[in-house]
Amino acid sequence: MPNTEAASSGASPASAAVPRNKGALRVESLIVLAILVAVMAFASPYFFTVPNILNVVLATSTIGILALGATFVIGSAGIDLSVGSILAFAGVIGALVASTLGLPWWLAIPAAVLAGAFAGWINGLVITYGNVPAFVVTLGMMGVARGVALLITDGQAIYGLPAPLIWLGQGRPFGIPVPALVFIVVAIILHFVLSYTRFGRHTLIIGDNERGARAMGVPVRSLRIKIYILSGMMAGLAGLLTTARVNAGDPTAGMTFELSAITAAIIGGTNLFGGRATILGTVIGALIMGVLQNGLNLLAIPSFWQQISIGVVLVAAVWLDQFAKRGRE
Repeated sequence: MPNTEAASSGASPASAAVPRNKGALRVESLIVLAILVAVMAFASPYFFTVPNILNVVLATSTIGILALGATFVIGSAGIDLSVGSILAFAGVIGALVASTLGLPWWLAIPAAVLAGAFAGWINGLVITYGNVPAFVVTLGMMGVARGVALLITDGQAIYGLPAPLIWLGQGRPFGIPVPALVFIVVAIILHFVLSYTRFGRHTLIIGDNERGARAMGVPVRSLRIKIYILSGMMAGLAGLLTTARVNAGDPTAGMTFELSAITAAIIGGTNLFGGRATILGTVIGALIMGVLQNGLNLLAIPSFWQQISIGVVLVAAVWLDQFAKRGRE
């Protein structure tokens, strides 16, 4: 509800409803990253080499872009389990446009992003107007998007991408991988959106108290659809960059990426139950995931142990967040 202080300052009830520290970076995330880097550097002499650091940055960019979309979804008290499958679907669409259909290569960029946005729009539409829980809808989309990608490719990867498109995944201007530059630019834009726009403020408001947001006149339904469209767009962009990086539209790409993206957002300080989110924290969380996976690869840890470690980190991050919340209360 609006209060007299908000009214006297001229602030809208919606903007006044979000505490100023909701998007603050958690110092704990930086500490975890620093400790993890120190441990990996001690465990492997190859960790702090320039090629490996670039590999960490490159691996972080894909998960990071997915995590940026997850930050908005989770901050609004939603969940999106379909981003890994949407990544594969959008990557296949981009590869079809640039290779199989013989269209200009640059059309693959909007095609992949729009394919992701379309899948996100379907998610948001069913969640808001179908009154179906986000967990169920996005779990269903996980299967649908992956299935469509496999169907239109007959289960085979699409090769023969044009060189300019491959450069988007493999180019290194100034020695920095292009996907990492894209991740940085998108993170800056979305930080501004979340912190300084009505869209960002309303996202956190509906995550904190949806009933109160409706009472304040926030268009909850249309906003939630836009949030899932944004998540789909991020998955589409990540799918395009993944396709360009491996020089193939692979319908099996992005397996379990949704778990890493959600973990990165939560580690960075986004509350799993909504109302608090931070883009800078998500960037740190994505770096933590990138360092963890890279370090385990350097130590020749089997992939199934890596999945176990990601699951453990996710549970630990949620527990620590709830423990800290009880401490603040």
